[in-house]
Amino acid sequence: MLPPVLELYVLWHPDDPAGAEIAGQVEEHFQGDAFTGLIGGAVEVFVRSRGWRGGDDVPRPIPLPAAVPPGDPAPATFVAVVPVLGPGLALACQRADGPWHRYLTTLVDGCRADPAHVGVYPMVLTEAAVHRTRLGALLDGHQRLDVAGPAGETVVERRGRELSQALAQLLRGTGGRALTVFVSHSRRADPEDQERASRLVGRVRELIADTRLDQFFDAHSIQAGSDWARVLRDNARRCALLAVRGDHYSGRKWCQEEVRLAKCAGVPIVVLDDLRRGDDRGSFLMDHVPRVRVHGDRPDDGIRRGLRKLVDECLSRALWEQQRRVAHRHRPDLRVDWWAPRSPEPTTFVDWLHRARPAGGQPPGGTVRILHPDPPLGPQERLVLDQLARAAGYADGVDVLTPRLLAARAG
Repeated sequence: MLPPVLELYVLWHPDDPAGAEIAGQVEEHFQGDAFTGLIGGAVEVFVRSRGWRGGDDVPRPIPLPAAVPPGDPAPATFVAVVPVLGPGLALACQRADGPWHRYLTTLVDGCRADPAHVGVYPMVLTEAAVHRTRLGALLDGHQRLDVAGPAGETVVERRGRELSQALAQLLRGTGGRALTVFVSHSRRADPEDQERASRLVGRVRELIADTRLDQFFDAHSIQAGSDWARVLRDNARRCALLAVRGDHYSGRKWCQEEVRLAKCAGVPIVVLDDLRRGDDRGSFLMDHVPRVRVHGDRPDDGIRRGLRKLVDECLSRALWEQQRRVAHRHRPDLRVDWWAPRSPEPTTFVDWLHRARPAGGQPPGGTVRILHPDPPLGPQERLVLDQLARAAGYADGVDVLTPRLLAARAG
C-alpha cells in the first residue's frame, strides 16, 4: 500500500552460525505487538549471509536509499544494518582488498554519506573479532548494541531494547541525542506510602542510568531559578513518559497535567502500576496507555519490562509518523483528517477538535476520518467519539479506521 519506511538487515558470515540465531531474535522482536498495528511495510527484517553467486561469494547487496536507480520501485526511507561481528567475519575481512571487506566498506561509506537515513549497529560475538583487527577498525565509532543495560537484563532483551532505541533515534532525526524518559510520579502521600514511592522512583532512575537512555526527573533536572511549571510542561510534551502510578497518583494535579500533555502531544507513554491498597478515585486520563505491573518488594523485573516497552513505543510512534509523511507524498488520494498515534479517546480527540476548528469558528460539517494503529476500538468507544464529533459540528460524526480496516476497504 505504501513504500517501506524501514528496512533492517542482519548480516553475518556463514562461519559465524550464531548470526542466524541473532537474526531470528531480531525478527521475533519486530513481529511483536508494538509493531503489528502499523501499516504494512513499516519495518521489514531481512538477512544477508549466504553468497549471492556461490558459496565463496559475498551476500546480495543491500540497497541503500541514495543508491537505488531512478525508475526502480521506491526505496525504503531508512535502512539499518546489524552486522554480527564474529571470528568468521573478522577473518574474512583481514584482507583489505577481499570481498567481505569491500562489502562492509560499502555499507560504512553509505552510512557516512547519508547518516540521516542509514544506520550501522554492530553486535559483537567475541571481543577477539574486533580487537586489533581490520573489522574492528572498519566499524570503530559505530554504536554497539550489547554493552549498556541494567543488571538482570538478558543479552537478548538488551539487544532488542538497544536496537529499538537506535532505530527510534534514527527515524526521529535526533542523531546521537538519546531518547529522554520523563519520570512522572506523585510527590505527596502519607509517610509510609511516600517512603515506598521514593524507593521505587529511585530504583527506576538507577535502572535508567544503566542504559543509554537519558532521563528528566523534576527534583534534579530543573535548575534553580527556572519556571518549574513551564519546564515540566515542555518536557511532558517532548519526552517519553514513564508514569510511576501509586495509590495517590491519579488524583494529583501535576500528575494529571503531565499525562494529559503527553497524550495530546502524541508522545509515548507507559504506566508502571504500583497500586498497594488500590486507587479509590481513578481518572479517565490514565486509560488507553500500556501498563506494566511492578511488585513493590521486587520491582526490577517490572521496571525493565516497562523501559523495554517504552522504547518500543518510541520506535512505533516514529514509524507511524514516517508512514504519515510517506502517505502524503505517495498517496495524496488517501484522505485522513487525523493520523492518531494511538487509539483515539475523549482526551486526545477533544484536543484535536479544538486545534482543527476553523479560524472563523464555523461548524466544519461532514465527517472526521481518523486513522490509528491496530487494534480497532470497540463499538461503545466509537460511539463516544461519534457523539463528540457531532457536538463539535461534524454532522456525519466519525469514521475511525485502523490499517487493517483501511486495507479491507482497499484504501
